[in-house]
Amino acid sequence: MGRMARFDPRHSRKVLVAVVDGNAEHRAQLAGALTSFYQVAEFAHGGEALDELGQAPPCLLVVDEQAPAADHLFRQLRSDTQLADIPVICTTRRDPSGRAPQDGIDAFLEKPYRRSLLLKTISSLVNKSVEAGWEKLPELQRCALRKTVEVFNSISDLIERGEPLHFEVLADACRPLVQAVAHNDYRTILGSVRDHDNYSYVHSLRVGTLLSLFGYTIGLRGDDLLQLGCGGLVHDIGKMAIPHEVLNKPGKLTAQEWTVMQSHVKGSIRFLRASALPRSVVTIAAQHHEKLNGSGYPFGLKGRQLNELARMASIVDVFSALTDRRVYKEPMAPQHALDIMTGPMGEELDQNLLALFRGMLLEAAGV
Repeated sequence: MGRMARFDPRHSRKVLVAVVDGNAEHRAQLAGALTSFYQVAEFAHGGEALDELGQAPPCLLVVDEQAPAADHLFRQLRSDTQLADIPVICTTRRDPSGRAPQDGIDAFLEKPYRRSLLLKTISSLVNKSVEAGWEKLPELQRCALRKTVEVFNSISDLIERGEPLHFEVLADACRPLVQAVAHNDYRTILGSVRDHDNYSYVHSLRVGTLLSLFGYTIGLRGDDLLQLGCGGLVHDIGKMAIPHEVLNKPGKLTAQEWTVMQSHVKGSIRFLRASALPRSVVTIAAQHHEKLNGSGYPFGLKGRQLNELARMASIVDVFSALTDRRVYKEPMAPQHALDIMTGPMGEELDQNLLALFRGMLLEAAGV
């Protein structure tokens, strides 16, 4: 029999991917390639998969074309209203060139394929499904999500081509987000990215949203508040150059991997300065990993050397990192995160600003 993990998206830390392949060795290899990033359910037969899918629908299916009852599975998926929208990847030994999506198949992967291509295809299809749901949102929230994900995704292409990110483009993307914060209509935005598969985008959007809320709470308005939101959205863009296996490693990073990870800050600085973005935006990216006691990176700044906006950004970044869903951990409860930030991290963060941040969260109840 196949085995399907009972899936509750409120508690799962990984998107659930169901794999259907009649070859036990191939099935195990595929599952092994995915388990660092996703929950995986394995099935040897299309019929077995159908029996379980209705009870715990996955976010995506990877089906080998030669799996028993694969054709039946493809047909049944699209005739079942509960399963019809689940993205499906078909693995095949035939050249898929020119084969349009058909019979419930959204993408083809020709064997042998690179693990990186498999992960990229899964992420793209999961995100497409999540982003389609944004169309049902009110205009302001829909616009905030659409524009921020578009500009965020465009940055990697700009970096590759050696082109700058124009502030007008970034500001236009972040303006609806800041407006939503000012109108206390941001919770839907945060909830709508919960199942998005681009962690860097989700984390950056959360930082941009909470940082804007923080700024609004302490009285920032207009361009000052907009620049704060922009800084939050692009504070980690240097991570686009970090290898996937380092960025999403479930276990502890080696000393060499940690050096690679830390390099993302200077990568952000180079790109943002070359783009001639406002100083506040660059400062947020440059200093959000610095600590008051000098234990941060990349420059080991401390005390008065740290800009106030960067102190705010550091608080929001730490809180978001602790309460984010990751491939290797469940999200931490907000109160637990705040306890860590006032306790073990007490000498690293500005406690006066943190008290304001805590009060903001209590008033916003539910963030």
